[in-house]
Amino acid sequence: MNITFLLNGEAVEVDTHPTQTLLDWLRETQSLTGTKEGCNEGDCGACSVMITDQNGARTLNACILFIPQLHGKSVRTVEGLAAPDGTLHPVQQSMIDNHGSQCGFCTPGFVVSMATGHLNGRTDHDDVLAGNLCRCTGYAPIVRAAQASEGMPVPDHMRDPSRPDLGDKTDIPAPETSDAVAAWYMANPDGTLIAGATDVGLWVTKDFRNKTGKMGEVAFLNRCTDLQQIDDLGDALRIGAAVTMTDVLAAVRTLHPSYANMIRRYGSEQVRNAATIGGNIANGSPIGDNPPALIALDATLHLRHGDTRRDVPIADFFIEYGKQDRKAGEFVEAVTIPKSAPALRCYKLSKRFDQDISAVCGCFNVTVENDTITSACIAFGGMAGTPKRAALAEAALLGRPWSSNTIETAAIALADDFQPMSDMRASAAYRMEAAQGQLRRYFDDLNGKQTNVLEVRA
Repeated sequence: MNITFLLNGEAVEVDTHPTQTLLDWLRETQSLTGTKEGCNEGDCGACSVMITDQNGARTLNACILFIPQLHGKSVRTVEGLAAPDGTLHPVQQSMIDNHGSQCGFCTPGFVVSMATGHLNGRTDHDDVLAGNLCRCTGYAPIVRAAQASEGMPVPDHMRDPSRPDLGDKTDIPAPETSDAVAAWYMANPDGTLIAGATDVGLWVTKDFRNKTGKMGEVAFLNRCTDLQQIDDLGDALRIGAAVTMTDVLAAVRTLHPSYANMIRRYGSEQVRNAATIGGNIANGSPIGDNPPALIALDATLHLRHGDTRRDVPIADFFIEYGKQDRKAGEFVEAVTIPKSAPALRCYKLSKRFDQDISAVCGCFNVTVENDTITSACIAFGGMAGTPKRAALAEAALLGRPWSSNTIETAAIALADDFQPMSDMRASAAYRMEAAQGQLRRYFDDLNGKQTNVLEVRA
């Protein structure tokens, strides 16, 4: 495949296989070894690079970013941050002045994230840097370095053209419309659709499926603009499957603030910039944070197989572990959520506040009229083999008074709804106790009692 993009301001043309990662190509072919391999799964941020296109500049993890995803874009690595005359970028100088580095392994990823935030005028450094891990310096000097560089001029060389004039001719399997996706997938039902690659990337770096033939043919969705749209339907939003979680966060921030607070803890800046809402749904992970929120919102999933479309309640899409209501060649085209759900609350419980997999993620949406519960939709992740509704707990609420006694009855019913497993993140008993605690917390939240200072501050 022939892919053309800008690398540190210079046009490059690459002929490579479709699942060649940017990290390996940079290090092994270009000798740009500043970009480090740490976790090789998008968690540590040591491989962070800046990607610029018509949507602006953002950070992505090079370890799970495939070369064909870069066609027509600009890539800037840590080697491209200093000016051509050798003058350091303001964030690089600030890291030196504030003693922000010790062993230095993580430092390139940090300065790339800081430089991208600096370019975009970001001052929410805790969010910008949440996807970069350091184990020796400590974060305080790094954050001080980011703060010290605020307001310093952006170097001219950092302003890459938003859409490099590199032409669109390429032999990448990259359909540009959902119609083309449907045709390709019908012809290649055993193939793999790649959007953000935050999950598929690990198939390559950890499972080596590209070397065993288990991935089949691949098609990239990053050029399919109609799957990247969010349409306002009046009382609902229709979100295309290829919309990134960064854009989902922006869309729901004022509509569903509790959901938005949970998305702010979803992966990291780098992961949210790549991960798509459709990919997160289609992989059916039992510990994904997004599906419980969508189930609690009673979202509608739009599936497509060739020219045939069908709509399903998202709660019905997840059948059992590893199995969804989707046949070969059928793909998630969009999801529709209501714009109003004032009683929606989402609670993510994990060992780290930022960028961690949930032990339990609970989402609650209960309607109370005249002190009587008239509707209830409760969903959990991490409690079963799929994201799942708490049907018995919901039944224990319906038609009952909005009271602590009713909540306790529903909390007991949760033990019949779920038989969670024990693993490295939590024991089964802890998960059940946590889920029951989240239900009690929901009651306090809706009654106006402040329940989590950290989340309120976030």
